[in-house]
Amino acid sequence: MIEKMLHLGSRIKARAFTLLLSSQFKKIGVGSRIVPPFRFRGLGAISLGDNVIIHRDCWIHVVAENGAAGAPLIIIKDDASIGMGATVSAARQVVIGEHVLLARNVYISDHSHAFDDVNTPIVRQGINGIAPVAIGRHTWLGQNVVVLPGVTIGEHCVIGANSVVKSSIPDFSVAVGAPARVVKRYNQETRAWEKVKPALSKA
Repeated sequence: MIEKMLHLGSRIKARAFTLLLSSQFKKIGVGSRIVPPFRFRGLGAISLGDNVIIHRDCWIHVVAENGAAGAPLIIIKDDASIGMGATVSAARQVVIGEHVLLARNVYISDHSHAFDDVNTPIVRQGINGIAPVAIGRHTWLGQNVVVLPGVTIGEHCVIGANSVVKSSIPDFSVAVGAPARVVKRYNQETRAWEKVKPALSKA
């Protein structure tokens, strides 16, 4: 009984918090909710679809709000679930597709920190390597996954926990490792997930 009451209280708190922030988003769909505490910047350049859930302790961050008057810089589509402690940071555009599931502490960014000038502290050098990121629908990113700039992850993919995705992943793939590599693909003819043989290294 106590557990149900606490759960209900948490949902009411999340809905009230979402209502408080809703006017600041570029768009927020029906049934979407944000669980506090929530760290953010540039909500005017962020679009949420219907029934999106952003769990507690997330950081959704737009580097420059130049998307507020045009296309949103962060798009989270219908029924996506952003796990606790996730970070999504955009300077150009990050798109998270329908029914995407992010586990805890996933990090997605379309830019990197500059560090070329050894006479200037890295914290003062700004960003570089800006390239859009897209996560296809029905995809699951496991705990602590890192997605780097310029990556497209296809639809219905699984990215294993602690993986670092630095290159694009095709549809219907399972990828693991740092850097992530595809270890399984779904065969449409056999209707089965099949192991991918590792590429032979060149001498």
